[in-house]
Amino acid sequence: MTVDTSFAGRVYPAGDVYEVSREKIREFAEATGATHPAHTDVAASRNLGHRDVVAPPTFLVALAQRSEAQYVDDPAAGIDFSRVVHADERFTLHRPVVAGDRLRPTLHVDGVAIRGGLAMVTTRVEVADEDGSAVATVVSTLAVRPEGDA
Repeated sequence: MTVDTSFAGRVYPAGDVYEVSREKIREFAEATGATHPAHTDVAASRNLGHRDVVAPPTFLVALAQRSEAQYVDDPAAGIDFSRVVHADERFTLHRPVVAGDRLRPTLHVDGVAIRGGLAMVTTRVEVADEDGSAVATVVSTLAVRPEGDA
C-alpha cells in the first residue's frame, strides 16, 4: 500500500488533556541530559519567573508523537511505520511548559508528497492550554520508504 496523499489538509479532533508533572519533566530532563536546575528545582525555576519547574524545549516530543499516532496508525493512511525515517522536527514554544500545565494537542497533516516513490509527510501539532491559549507548535517531517526499498 502507498501513502494516501488525500490526507494532506486533514485536521484531527483535539486530543485528551495531558497533565505536565514535575516527575515527567525530571525524567525527561534526566533522559536527555538537560541539567539546568530549573528542570528539577522549584526554587531555581521560580527565581527565573516560572510558577513551577520548567520543561526542556523538546519536552513535548512525546505528546506530539502520541497525537501523530491518530494519523500514522490509521490503516487508510497507508503508512507502514517500520518504513518511516524521522527526517525533521521543529519546536516553537509560545511560552514555557511548566509543571501543572494541562495541555491539549491538535494534529494537522500539512503535507503528503510522493517523490521518486518516497513519501514525505509533514505534520503539525498545535498544543494549547485548557483555555485555548497557544503553548507550542511541533512540526515533524517523516520520510516513508517505499516497499521493496531496503
